[in-house]
Amino acid sequence: MNPQDQQQLPPTSTPQAVHISRSIDPIQPVISPEIKAKHDESIVRYPELNLSEGEYVISAVRRHSIGLILPVGLTVFLMLLTLGGLASYPSFVKSNSSAVFTLPPFGDVILVDVLLTALFAIGGYIAVWVYLNNKFFLTNESVIQEVQTSLFTKREQTVNLSNIEDASFRQQGIIQGLLDYGSIRLSTQGDETTYRFNYVSNPKRQITLLNNAVEAFKNGRPVDPND
Repeated sequence: MNPQDQQQLPPTSTPQAVHISRSIDPIQPVISPEIKAKHDESIVRYPELNLSEGEYVISAVRRHSIGLILPVGLTVFLMLLTLGGLASYPSFVKSNSSAVFTLPPFGDVILVDVLLTALFAIGGYIAVWVYLNNKFFLTNESVIQEVQTSLFTKREQTVNLSNIEDASFRQQGIIQGLLDYGSIRLSTQGDETTYRFNYVSNPKRQITLLNNAVEAFKNGRPVDPND
């Protein structure tokens, strides 16, 4: 190739680097004094929640006390049964004084009875504690559900209000209607995950608050808990 041809070749194109500048101090969203006050109040009242800046709790959904009937009733029944057996043990010993086998002394029976009563009481307390530590919170940005399944097993589920596709409640039977409790159900977009929370007091009111919060959040309006 002669020098003339070499000079006629187009120059080789080289990629150009594009630099995008990013602000060192990004602009923070403007939070009104009213929202700041609600956020600070929620932090004090619910320190276990990890709330974002400007996020506050609209409603802390309570579980109905009827859900405590089974664990409390069973605990009381077992404790009374144990104490009743202890009270009737002396008469049982007298009526079986001629038995071939030797009955344990009353002091040993008292010790076993006390241990069983304490065991039933602790078991009942744990059941009540687990029940009450299942919590459901509605904030102006998300739904937070704390799920306590045992003494040492707990998980937290957070769903942004923009991802909630459907929210409904269900009351089944006469008792739920009379005592005004039921279950609420949430379904999300995309992964089609369903969240449920049972034994909710006044579920219709809670779903109304939730639907209003979702609508306001998606439309960019402030959430009014009084709607």
